[in-house]
Amino acid sequence: MHNNSACVFVCVFTRLWLCRKISLFALTTGGSVEKTVILLKEKAERGDSQAAFLLGQLHYEEGRYAEAEIIFDGIKDEDPRALYQLAVIYYDGLGTKEDLSKAIEYMRAVAFWDSSEVGCIRYAALYNLGRSYLEGFGVEASRAEAERLWLLAADDGNPNASVKAQSSLGMFYCRPETLDLRKAFLWHSEACGNGSLESQGALGVMYLYGHGVQKDPDAALFCLKEAAERGNVYAQGHLTACYYHRKLYSRAAALGERVSGYEDISAIARHTDCLEEYIRKGIAIAMFYYARCLQLGRGVLKNRDRVKSYFTQAARIDPEICKELQMDVVHGRI
Repeated sequence: MHNNSACVFVCVFTRLWLCRKISLFALTTGGSVEKTVILLKEKAERGDSQAAFLLGQLHYEEGRYAEAEIIFDGIKDEDPRALYQLAVIYYDGLGTKEDLSKAIEYMRAVAFWDSSEVGCIRYAALYNLGRSYLEGFGVEASRAEAERLWLLAADDGNPNASVKAQSSLGMFYCRPETLDLRKAFLWHSEACGNGSLESQGALGVMYLYGHGVQKDPDAALFCLKEAAERGNVYAQGHLTACYYHRKLYSRAAALGERVSGYEDISAIARHTDCLEEYIRKGIAIAMFYYARCLQLGRGVLKNRDRVKSYFTQAARIDPEICKELQMDVVHGRI
């Protein structure tokens, strides 16, 4: 990427959302949520295990975690999905006391469930375990174990495996302590091909700077544009820089101004499924170049007051990025 700083993961297990399946059930029964609950209860009481899980999942998605926990606990030995959701409940302390050891035990059981019934949930469980080992939450930190688990979860780029694991491996090999940019490029390529927005932006930056691949400005611009249009803020920041360096100052100023207005980074991360750290970097880069446009009157009218404000905000959001960009200014590269 622009630098080789370690990526930071939020210590929350990836949840399993099945809103569509429950919505379809409600539509086929022609009922409201309340009626759906009644029908699911009736089916569950008659021994319908699928209905029992859907009832627990409905409680889960409605935020009634205590009710969901009771139902999931009753079917956890026969349904890996219920065991997975229990692991999330205990790991994140949803409606109950956080219990990392139990969460890891349950997630591991799903990851190595001895039955084909587990399906693709196995990949999600392996991904979550890998995050836990990278961060040292609930287990002793181990980069080697995180890498092993993520490689299992990524399954050689299988589109039905964990795309998040594929993208995370791309980030993993950009970290200073596990640096291997060729592997990073390989995994970001796999993840991007499988729909990862995070990796699409990362590929654009790798092509831009020649990290793990030969420099290719056209490929970089293509990836960055695509990712930026899909909402990748890191790509938007670098696209602002690309426009500026190509002397497309009006475009640089317009995009830089828009990105500079982003405020709720956590909401953006949830919406785009991108890491907050890189969202901050994207905003800081966009702010810096927008401030430069304002300072020199490139693509926008000069405004010294706003220049100072944006430079200050950019430095506060990501001091390291801004320090590098300031050195580019000193050496006449910006």
